[in-house]
Amino acid sequence: MSQTSHELQLVLGRLVRRLRAENTLPLRHLTVLGLLDREGPLGTSDLAQRERMRPQSMAETVKELEADGLVHRAPDPTDGRRVTIALTTEGREKVRRNQARREQWLAQAIARELSAREEETLSRAVALLRRLADS
Repeated sequence: MSQTSHELQLVLGRLVRRLRAENTLPLRHLTVLGLLDREGPLGTSDLAQRERMRPQSMAETVKELEADGLVHRAPDPTDGRRVTIALTTEGREKVRRNQARREQWLAQAIARELSAREEETLSRAVALLRRLADS
């Protein structure tokens, strides 16, 4: 393993943990809300499969989100035997507020900690990181 790959892994892990500290909900809740926001309504077993969770664990998470008014259940429009889980307006707003909070922290940290030249270097590095993530 190269020193660069080792250091990159450590730094990215720290950055992800720092961004997660800006969350106002438990990570498992935000993960499900984010998935529903990106993909639209899904069944509980679909959610569990995508998040690599046991269906029983996902059912509990959905129950908690529903109790908080962040998701609701509705009949599947293509299969009346199934129920889908969808974001409520409040759930969608919660996702947006959490995203904005993390982005605001990161933008402020970049402005505070980096020179204009370093910010340009970081901008170019983002493209490289995207290529690595997509490989």
